[in-house]
Amino acid sequence: MTTTSSLSPHGPAHPPAHAHPEDHPLAGVKTNVSGKLLFLALLLAGLAYGVIALTGDLSAAGANLQSWLPYALLGLALLIALGFEFVNGFHDTANAVATVIYTNSLKPNVAVLWSGLFNFLGVLTSSGAVAFGILSLLPVELILQVGSHSGFAMVFALLLSAIIWNLFTWWLGLPASSSHTLIGSIVGVGIANALMHGRDGTSGVDWTQVTKVGYSLFLSPVIGFVCAALLLITVRYFVKAPELYTAPKGKKAPPWWIRGLLVLTCTGVSFAHGSNDGQKGMGLIMLILVGTVPMAYSLNRAMPVDQSAVFVAMAEVTQRDLTRIAPAMAPADSQAVLSDYIRTQQMSDVLLPALAVVVGEIADQVKPYASLAQIPNGAVANVRNEMYLASETIRVLGKSSVVLPAQAQINLKALQKEMDKATKFIPLWVKVLVAIALGLGTMVGWKRIVVTVGEKIGKTHLTYAQGASAELVAMATIGAADAFGLPVSTTQVLSSGVAGTMAASGTGLQMGTLRSLLTAWVLTLPVALVLSGSLYWLLVQVF
Repeated sequence: MTTTSSLSPHGPAHPPAHAHPEDHPLAGVKTNVSGKLLFLALLLAGLAYGVIALTGDLSAAGANLQSWLPYALLGLALLIALGFEFVNGFHDTANAVATVIYTNSLKPNVAVLWSGLFNFLGVLTSSGAVAFGILSLLPVELILQVGSHSGFAMVFALLLSAIIWNLFTWWLGLPASSSHTLIGSIVGVGIANALMHGRDGTSGVDWTQVTKVGYSLFLSPVIGFVCAALLLITVRYFVKAPELYTAPKGKKAPPWWIRGLLVLTCTGVSFAHGSNDGQKGMGLIMLILVGTVPMAYSLNRAMPVDQSAVFVAMAEVTQRDLTRIAPAMAPADSQAVLSDYIRTQQMSDVLLPALAVVVGEIADQVKPYASLAQIPNGAVANVRNEMYLASETIRVLGKSSVVLPAQAQINLKALQKEMDKATKFIPLWVKVLVAIALGLGTMVGWKRIVVTVGEKIGKTHLTYAQGASAELVAMATIGAADAFGLPVSTTQVLSSGVAGTMAASGTGLQMGTLRSLLTAWVLTLPVALVLSGSLYWLLVQVF
């Protein structure tokens, strides 16, 4: 029987036995020449499309190549960001195909291609809410200065630390969470940045937002375990079909209705994974683009012409509201006041006057131009920064205990929505490149994690009902998290779902595997934190 590296230094777990080695779900699986050619063709097509689209955007923005360094950094950063999504693909998406492979619902190569396709479609149809929700965890001063040496150090530290830990856990065959890893990396950079500027390390992170994301990551495996177990118990009570609760015999495919259900759940998990996990790389790529070529990506040049007039009118009304509510004299540096508020979330008497000044400045800078695309290149970075500061201030204010008049709240929310349209956007070519990277990753390194999920969680072979229950819960959980703009771990939801169905069936769990999974879950945050913080400090010195 084909096995992978052990889950722990204490030796390999004991997977469910197969009467004949040739009956193993992965027996005889090889990558053929046509598969390699397809991989190469998709890779080249994606890169060509990305280069053409990026060149077109730069040309439309009137960018002039005065120095090769920013473009070299741009290319390197994009490759590393796509590398993160590639690793994410073969690390996380393997969970989606494990159940259809181990129930003989789809042949392994077909399952991997199918999952890769729906990961691709999930990325393309994603909203971007998760991407920018993660970016809001980053230190505000680094986001505003993403084109500086510290900004580049931040992006590279985040990506490299996430890739290193993901590859390490993949090598051990551990279904660790890419989301968990990335959040830990962000916290590490925030703490390191604060300490390097002489502040308390806790001041470098938006702990309210981190706690919100942390809850979603912490609860996802609990939800997966409990809900999958309850779903299996419910199905067994209402559906009296013995074949649903038996393990596959040899390589015989299940009845058509069971097979259809399992393929459907695999499809749903793959699509949900693409729409949620694919956004993490998108957000970082947009930071890279804003930092290296702000003239093309600081503002959404594709917004309709009439939106500028609407935006200016909203900004002027909001400025008048704020001035009426807080008529105090504005501070000398309004942007600094907003930046401090976002970082500390401490209310001051000058906050609303400062917000009124920044909103007025944005309106004054946008008003002379018919569209955002006409704003001069020298001004776009400042307009974006002011929009970002104003939007984040309104977001934090909305979660605080500060009470504003009802109409003022409505105007603030409407203005925030318009500013987010202008600054929080993802071009189609970025989605396509991320989708290809995630899909190709699925096609390459899936075996290690598939074996862990399929063989090393329970003591018996996965049944059809167990596979469907775990996948249905994973699909619903990830889809709900995506709707609320929260990152959630496909790995944790699905692997804990499989464990839940094994517990509900009374067939037993392999405690060695569970201890390894728990160890990886516990270590991911501190390891990623220390690794990214150390890399950030080192890269700041290098840059």
